[in-house]
Amino acid sequence: MSAYGYSGRLARLLERLGIEPGDKVRVRKGGRVLEGIVMPSYGSGEVLVIKLGNGYNVGVEVEEGSIEKVGRAERGPPGSPVPLLEKVEVGEGRVFVLGCGGTVASRVDYETGAVRPYLTAEELALSSPEMLRYARIEAKQLLSILSEDMKPRLWEEIVRETAKAIEGGYDGIVIAHGTDTMSYTAAALSFAFHKGLPVPIAMTGAQRSSDRPSSDASFNLVAATLVAAKAPFAEVSVVMHGESGDTYALAHRGVRVRKMHSSRRDAFRSVNARPLAKVWPYEGKIELVEREFRRRGGELVVENGFEERVALIKHFPGMIAEVIEALLDKGFRGLVIEGTGLGHVSSDAIAALERAREMGVPVVVSTQTIFGRVNLNVYSTGRRMLAAGAIPVEDMLAEVAYVKLSWALARTRELQEVRRIMTTNLAGEISYFHGMELFPVSPNA
Repeated sequence: MSAYGYSGRLARLLERLGIEPGDKVRVRKGGRVLEGIVMPSYGSGEVLVIKLGNGYNVGVEVEEGSIEKVGRAERGPPGSPVPLLEKVEVGEGRVFVLGCGGTVASRVDYETGAVRPYLTAEELALSSPEMLRYARIEAKQLLSILSEDMKPRLWEEIVRETAKAIEGGYDGIVIAHGTDTMSYTAAALSFAFHKGLPVPIAMTGAQRSSDRPSSDASFNLVAATLVAAKAPFAEVSVVMHGESGDTYALAHRGVRVRKMHSSRRDAFRSVNARPLAKVWPYEGKIELVEREFRRRGGELVVENGFEERVALIKHFPGMIAEVIEALLDKGFRGLVIEGTGLGHVSSDAIAALERAREMGVPVVVSTQTIFGRVNLNVYSTGRRMLAAGAIPVEDMLAEVAYVKLSWALARTRELQEVRRIMTTNLAGEISYFHGMELFPVSPNA
């Protein structure tokens, strides 16, 4: 029973009663009767964790005579311990899981009620045993932070640890990360490894915690493990639910993905591009959607380093010129502006762009429309922006442009070289043609 995280008196009681994860039990406690499926313990080994009929997990202190076995679950909700850990045929590959915070890499300690990170590969595998179908799992908790606390200097730590794991001969890397800033980190990894990446890096997260009936944590972890172990592409991807049910996930290219909904399980979408693949984690199937990708193999090449004094701002009908001036006065070394439509800023802001050029500060322009691309050659405002030194970046997402500028400025401060880097497609962040299928059409059309 210790293999399931239980220990001491509780482990001995469960062993004596022949109760193990996957069994249906009835617990009488304080005049109440609870029925559910026994789960592995992810926290204290002295508190029994059961999944109730409504899908939620609870922790219960049990004593002799308060618990009885009433059956066996055929298969529980996602995250249930069926098939059992020791009954899963472990895959031949090796996947390294790097924990960088977020809901997907956390668990509830049912003794204290606190949310804690998974600290070992065993705990992680207990939470999602089907990961083991595709590879032996090794894990390290690098960061335990909220998604909104991610910083460029932490990207550098993630790149270093990821490179170290790749050098260790793993077949792929899974990075567990908070969803709110996952696309930024995916872009950072994409640029850091754009010259040479021998294995897939699959980033994943969870919109809903593991104790909820609608949790997507286990599904996403299993899907990301499948991608890391078996996908033919050696690229950075974000692997998350492809639709609201537990059927398939999508592997999105790391420089083409955005979180498009605050709470849906299928919140992530590829923008101005197709996903790399559809992934059926419980069937072990990967269906390629994008036919052009970097294949496994080759040498690892790392270009780490990010400049922190870069700002991303959105144009708005107001005093945008003063915002740009204030950032220049504060010593920011690069700016990315989400312009309107084709990438415009107001006419009175162009003088601020000219000042930035004189100060040697690159100003990169994307569009805030999400889909489509920048074109500063259509209207007079755009042409004036070009004359003032603005750097248009085609169809690159604004947050990707922010990360890329941060990465570029860690390599050079020379404006022409920054312009060259920002307008060169390095990791699939720029494309020059969009098919009609890339824009989501209304179902009522």
